Amino acid sequence: MSAAEDLIAAGIRVVDEGLSPGTSGNISVRDGDRILLSGTGVSLGRMRAENIAVLDLDGRLLDGAKPSKEWPLHVAFYRRDDRHRAVVHVHSPSTVAVSCLEPWAEHSAVPPLTPYFVMRVGQTPLLPYRPPGDPGLGDDLRESPWELRAALLANHGSVLAGANLDEAVDRAVELEEACRITLLTTGLARRELDADAAAALARQWSSPWRTTLSAPRR
Repeated sequence: MSAAEDLIAAGIRVVDEGLSPGTSGNISVRDGDRILLSGTGVSLGRMRAENIAVLDLDGRLLDGAKPSKEWPLHVAFYRRDDRHRAVVHVHSPSTVAVSCLEPWAEHSAVPPLTPYFVMRVGQTPLLPYRPPGDPGLGDDLRESPWELRAALLANHGSVLAGANLDEAVDRAVELEEACRITLLTTGLARRELDADAAAALARQWSSPWRTTLSAPRR
């Protein structure tokens, strides 16, 4: 399939997974030196070729629809690490709820309750609140000192990257589940993975999980 067809298929899956209420959320895929991004105001499950914006790697519109106002988040992930080839930003219920709570730790707003969260997503820091569409959202993501492939945006939602659209959507699904479990166990005497267990999983699955700072890739 073409990059545009991949993006349309991923949009349908995001909606089918219950991650994108209404016209919320946006997704993108990197295609060489271009970014194909869902346009503004379109339901991801009903996206067509004419609803896709084509940007360069600096976020300038080259062709197509008016891009989502959250385009700085997508550009930031691609600029941060060349291994990121797809980005998903959603307002799924549990991730939004956890983004409204105080973070579990500085390096991850979400605690390591299951091995799958550590394996598939990894540490997920909470970025500061900014209004939707604020270019500073992209700056915060790009300049975060933590190694990451997912982040929560305070009082807003989540943003995740992957080597392809399937991987990025898979991570969005896993993060929503991790946040749901976090909410279900909040206030209870819950048992988290200890530091050694989380570190071992991270090493085995090449997942970011550390409590030391690392400079973002440029």
